Amino acid sequence: MVSPTRLDYCQYLLSTPINYTLTHFADHSQRFSHDQINRYLANDRLRPRHVWEHVKSHLEQTPDGCLIFDDTVLDKRHAKEIALAKKQYAGNAGGIINGIGIVTCVYVNPALDRYWLIDYRIYDKHGDGKSKLDHVRDMLEVFVNVRGIDFSTVLMDSWYASKSLLLYIERLDKTYYVPLKSNRLVDDSNGSQPYQRIDMLQWTIAEQTFGKRVKLNKFPKNHKVKVFRVASSRRTDYVATNDLSQSDVYVVRQVCDVRWKIECFHREAKQLTGLEKCQCRLPRIVRNHIACAFLVWIHLMRSAYEKGQTLYQVKHGLISEYLCQQLKSPTSIIATA
Repeated sequence: MVSPTRLDYCQYLLSTPINYTLTHFADHSQRFSHDQINRYLANDRLRPRHVWEHVKSHLEQTPDGCLIFDDTVLDKRHAKEIALAKKQYAGNAGGIINGIGIVTCVYVNPALDRYWLIDYRIYDKHGDGKSKLDHVRDMLEVFVNVRGIDFSTVLMDSWYASKSLLLYIERLDKTYYVPLKSNRLVDDSNGSQPYQRIDMLQWTIAEQTFGKRVKLNKFPKNHKVKVFRVASSRRTDYVATNDLSQSDVYVVRQVCDVRWKIECFHREAKQLTGLEKCQCRLPRIVRNHIACAFLVWIHLMRSAYEKGQTLYQVKHGLISEYLCQQLKSPTSIIATA
């Protein structure tokens, strides 16, 4: 009896346009039953390192590379019994939902304007005791001390701007750019005034362009970072960096814009690979599904780079081929109109 493999399941996630359930897979497979597919997913042991194994030969590294860390939540509001799902904040939903949290890392080559998923961690504090900050630190340690990934800059959301993580990045001799929450306490008076909220600081015309040095509350004595006020039509961000030589708010804005790449990745993975669509309940199946979805995204991205297309064009090209075939030789013919 032929049993489904990892490749079979990934091929299904790549090929199906909308429905990503095991029932749908079995209904359209001449070789595998629902139970066979379920058994495969329950017994495989996919890990985050498999993502690295699939992407490392295609990763175009540069000393100017950027690592972007962020998290996304797989929406499970209507599936209360799915493993690893819990109540947590989801930015897309704008509030607390039941979902599965995933901390991801994307590598960006700024010169090529290309990005690759290189690692991820499933947020399961009840299972492993690790916070999202712990996961980021673990990934950084692997990148630097094990894989020797070539990069200079770390980009993160304000959620990750903790004292411990920022100081750890500095010890790695890397540069970070991270927005600070508006209520973050800072001192720009060299200790002559009390700490105040960063959004209450006064900015001279020169500081609006060149930034200002501040001390973050509870950081070591005499430890300074440079903060830039990056304003747009929608909001104002206060971006901190340990690169004290940085003196151009427009460069800081460009660096921060790179962080958008990870948002693109999250959207692509959810819309094109079925990342969010698994309905199975067992934790091992959920983990394997997530890993397979990421492997499919890697394939789509590699194909998109080779063909000079977007991931959406690559994925929807499969449907286009079907439509062309049906228009040329339809399997169901309308008798009258």
